[in-house]
Amino acid sequence: MKTRIIKVTSVIAILLAAQSAFAYEDEKVEETCKKPKFTDFTLKEYIEPEKVEVPPEAAFEFKVSAWSNPSTIRLTGKNEKIPFTVESNSSFHRVKAKLPASMNGKFVRINAAVKAVLGCEEKEGWLVKVAESVPAAPAPAAPAEEAKPENAEPAPKAEAPAAPSSAPAGAAESAQPAASAPQ
Repeated sequence: MKTRIIKVTSVIAILLAAQSAFAYEDEKVEETCKKPKFTDFTLKEYIEPEKVEVPPEAAFEFKVSAWSNPSTIRLTGKNEKIPFTVESNSSFHRVKAKLPASMNGKFVRINAAVKAVLGCEEKEGWLVKVAESVPAAPAPAAPAEEAKPENAEPAPKAEAPAAPSSAPAGAAESAQPAASAPQ
């Protein structure tokens, strides 16, 4: 019986020792990646009840958090790269771009992606409806008065109609209203 107690005790001791060996943790603190944030998109997004359209070839901008790597920014719309510029300061990176003319009159999802300094990536997108571009309208036609030649007589004023020159003198006087008599 003594041997049996010794065997059971030794097995329990071995199991406890093994558990503490597997419980080892590295003392280094893991670096967590803080994902970049996109803010202040300037174009009006397309939302069903409002159905807002943005002007053709509209300029827009948005901000990306400071802990993102500005050299990894990608900007696309309809699977087409959109050219952009980046202005950086200590608080954020401002991305400025302009919609290409090829997107006029279409629904466009503007996709932006950027990697953080620690390596994780964040993506964001905005749906916009770009208005049709209006072709340049021809110059409006000149009004009829301007189309007359320069030596033409000016049109009579509507206030007092002119009497015809062949009418008798009495007829001209009857055409004008009589002045009211003083009372």
